[in-house]
Parts: sequence; C-alpha cells; structure tokens
Amino acid sequence: MTWAGTALAQSADRIVVAGGVITEVLYALGLQDRIVGIDSTSQFPPEALKQKPDIGYVRALSAEGVLSLKPSLIMLIDGAGPPDAVSLLNESGVKIAHIADGLTPEGVAGKIAAIGAAVGAGEPAQRLAAQTTASFDELAGLRAKLETRKRVLFVLSLQNGRVLVGGRNSSADAIISLAGGVNVASGVEGYKPMTEEAIAAAAPEMVLMMRNSSAHNITPEELFAMPAFTQTPAAATKRLVHMDGLYLLGFGPRTPMAARDLMAAIYPEAAIPPLKTASAP
Repeated sequence: MTWAGTALAQSADRIVVAGGVITEVLYALGLQDRIVGIDSTSQFPPEALKQKPDIGYVRALSAEGVLSLKPSLIMLIDGAGPPDAVSLLNESGVKIAHIADGLTPEGVAGKIAAIGAAVGAGEPAQRLAAQTTASFDELAGLRAKLETRKRVLFVLSLQNGRVLVGGRNSSADAIISLAGGVNVASGVEGYKPMTEEAIAAAAPEMVLMMRNSSAHNITPEELFAMPAFTQTPAAATKRLVHMDGLYLLGFGPRTPMAARDLMAAIYPEAAIPPLKTASAP
C-alpha cells in the first residue's frame, strides 16, 4: 500500500472506494457507514450498491465525480484508472491509499491488512486476515488429497466469434490453481483471445465462466455447439460452470470458500467437504 496525502488514517470518515474487494473488506470490518461512494464492481455485499453512490467502473473513473463526494480518503485497487483520472486524484490533496491486488493466499492476507491499516482498523483487519489464512491452509489440505488434476478453461467473454480467456498471471489462473485445476490457457498472458484451434488442442475438461459476464446467458448446448468447443472433452459431458464474478475473482475474505466451491465443481466425484474454518463476511 502506498500513500498520498498527510491526514491520519483515523480521520478517514468519508471514504470513496474503487475496487470491489476493498468494499467487501470494509463491510466485513463493519465500516460501511464511513463509505460515501463505491465503484460498480462493488457487488458484495448486495446492499452496497443500493446504499452507496456509484462512481462508475473501476477502470473508467471520473476524478471530478469522485471528488464531488468530498472524500477524506480515496482507496484505489491496483488497475484503477484511467491514469489521467488517478493523476488528478493524486494531485487533489485528498489522502489516497493504493491497495495491491495480490492473487496468492499471502497477497490476500496482505491486502486485507493494508485496507484495515488505511482506515485505522489494523487489529480487526489482522484478525480477518488470520481467519482467511486459516481457510486457505485448510483449502491446501483438500487440494493435496486430489488424485488427479483436471483441465479447465476460463472464458471471460464470447463476442463476434472471439473467445477471450484467462491465461497465466490472471485472477482466473490463480483461482483455478487454488482449486486444484490446470489452466489450459497458461500459454497466453493475462486475458487474451484464443483461437479455435488452440482451444481444441488445449482439450479442457471443464469450461468456467462468470455468471455476471456479458455471456452469462449462454447454455451448455449453445457453448458446445460452437466450433471452438465442439471437439473438447468438456463437450462430451457439457461441463460448463458459471460462478459469480466477484466471488470467483475478487481475491478477498471469501476467496478460500470460492476456491473450495470451484474445486467441488471441477471434481464432483471427490465429494469435497465445506471448509470448517469458513465464515463468510
């Protein structure tokens, strides 16, 4: 976490958030009354966007819109933008907390701790981080018991015949790994298009998509009728799984539970038990 501005964390009583995971953690810490604006990725808890002004998409912020809420603290997740808007916010004199968006168990714990430190709630945030780490440790035990590793393809979108997938160093890649799967798109970096030939050659046994994506209405019959997917092992069993986007890719306190749920979807025959340490905020 890096800082701009000089005000004390404890004085942050008007917080504007750009990053759904930050909103999730602040609500988990009981600090929602200090939030005066959130971005459109703040989908959890569901009441957040009903209760708080929406400042727009995290990567398409308006500096004027953010500053119109008269924040005493602006919290930005990695990737918030555009850069011009972030520069204006940095120059505004308002204190800014830049939160690193870690995609590992250690990164998630550090993220929770950094969010808490930014708002003067270090101790409860450390407790939440420790609870989350315990759940990640339990998840690792479940992962170690898997006898096989199935091949999974994460599809972000399907537009005009282009299949956008989650490659290595993406949040999709990280959650598939945590769930004990093999990301068949690891040959590409980040979120990139993948050709029909490459998808067929990758031979995914399951396709994973976000429930709240632009292609959320696609059915297994529709997906596996597409040329890119027809010959895949996943097509034989019509293995298409939808999960909530922030739950799946948010990398916050609920991530161990999300990875466990994904593991259960990848390996239904393994009867994956619920996490005993889980206590969703």
